[in-house]
Amino acid sequence: MKLTALTFLLAIATIVCKAQETRPGPQLPPETGEQFKVGIAGYTFVKFDLDKTLETLKALDVHYLCIKDFHLPMNSTDAEIAAFHAKLKAHDVTGYAVGPIYMRSEEEIDKAFDYAKRVGVKLIVGVPNPELLPYVEKKVKEYDFKYAIHLHGPDIKIYPDADDVWNHTKDLDPRIGMCLDIGHDTRNGKDPVADLEKYHSRVFDMHIKDVTAPVKAGYSLEVGRGIIDFPAMVRMIRRVGYTGVCSLEHERNMDNPFMGIAESIGYFRGVIETTKE
Repeated sequence: MKLTALTFLLAIATIVCKAQETRPGPQLPPETGEQFKVGIAGYTFVKFDLDKTLETLKALDVHYLCIKDFHLPMNSTDAEIAAFHAKLKAHDVTGYAVGPIYMRSEEEIDKAFDYAKRVGVKLIVGVPNPELLPYVEKKVKEYDFKYAIHLHGPDIKIYPDADDVWNHTKDLDPRIGMCLDIGHDTRNGKDPVADLEKYHSRVFDMHIKDVTAPVKAGYSLEVGRGIIDFPAMVRMIRRVGYTGVCSLEHERNMDNPFMGIAESIGYFRGVIETTKE
């Protein structure tokens, strides 16, 4: 059942009251105590610099960021990487993964794994050409990283949904899995709640968004305004014991996305609060 506007507002009011009554000093984010974390995918800020990105995360009390290379280029020096992490730390933000990174050759795979190692993360969100998956598996074994293939719905030919990623990876090293983008999965006619249940052992990252319809023409909009059943999704996240990050990837009004980002994070946290048992 989707949250009504009234239920959502009551949930937010409950969160605020609880924070005021029981949380002296700096307030903890409402999802504290869950096995999973709430974050933001770096692509959300493709038109903004790192300072604006971190200012937004701080305002939202979000502490996890999937790093995109427009904020930290792949040819960054060790000194530049150290300065990047220092800036994140000053905002109480952890860069937990890099990507999505497209990989169309063994050389590009080598560069991506070296980049992730120098950045200091052990999760790569990637989009490798399918014929390169045996080489990805070799690198995963060499580096002991997890590799999450980002699915893209009907927009590109490869990896349209969770079924497709599973079929490509089920016989590979178990550290190769998926970034379950619930919006793109839905746009390819799939049920992301059911797919999380089926494939949770290979779901290493999640992109949270809402969409208007289960077809290619369906477009992204603020979480809670579309067709995805978020209470069912949050309950499934708990049921399967997902311990990764649920990162908002906001792709609407990207010249000025900030109100939509805040609405989406607020709604998602409202669902987290109201589905607790």
